Amino acid sequence: MIIILIWLVTLILASISIPWYIRRYRRPDFAIAVYVIYLAMSQIIATKIAVFNLIFRTFYAPAAVLIFPFTFQITDIVNEAFGRHEVHRMIFIAFITQLIMTFFLWLGDVIPSAPFWAYQEAFHRTIALVPRITLASWVAFLISENLDAIIYAKIRELTKGKHLWMRNIFSDLPSLAIDSFIFVSLAFYKVTPIGPLIVGQIVLKWIVGVADTPLMYLSRRILYRVPYKCATPLDE
Repeated sequence: MIIILIWLVTLILASISIPWYIRRYRRPDFAIAVYVIYLAMSQIIATKIAVFNLIFRTFYAPAAVLIFPFTFQITDIVNEAFGRHEVHRMIFIAFITQLIMTFFLWLGDVIPSAPFWAYQEAFHRTIALVPRITLASWVAFLISENLDAIIYAKIRELTKGKHLWMRNIFSDLPSLAIDSFIFVSLAFYKVTPIGPLIVGQIVLKWIVGVADTPLMYLSRRILYRVPYKCATPLDE
């Protein structure tokens, strides 16, 4: 319960602080910074397969499932404020940073450890999965995140900026499903049974994707200071 509360508080803080910064400075740099940090953390904690008891059923998924809804939320906020092209630029920046992170994790793994340090094997077993997870994550990421940005922008255009809940949900759901299928298949094939992980990750991401819709309304209210205002990117 404490973990869930901490997770919710973190999600709410992101929903408030990112649009506030964008509104205050009309810049996406803080959103990009948080986005990069979330992605870096997700590559590492995805090495752990976690259990999620949702009362009606127990699901299994990489622990990084807790982070990815945040990344989709940030892409939606940036899309809302600056448009699709800025989202694609943010994705490109994040991609470069992940390549750098993977290189230094590999370097830290192969450098000789001190003779009195007893945790090299545990460190290696964790870090060794990161390059594979990162590759799988980015194949899935580049497809799903760009698809999310395109669908979100298209729905916003068709609805003339109205019905935020519609573009938030219907851009996230197919994107999250595709991301889960590609990522789990590439990251964990022949490592662990992938069927339960795909199902668990899709269900958990869908639940969060729908549940964070009120927070998108909160973000937009902060962004525009007027609730339910038709969205127009700040740079247009």
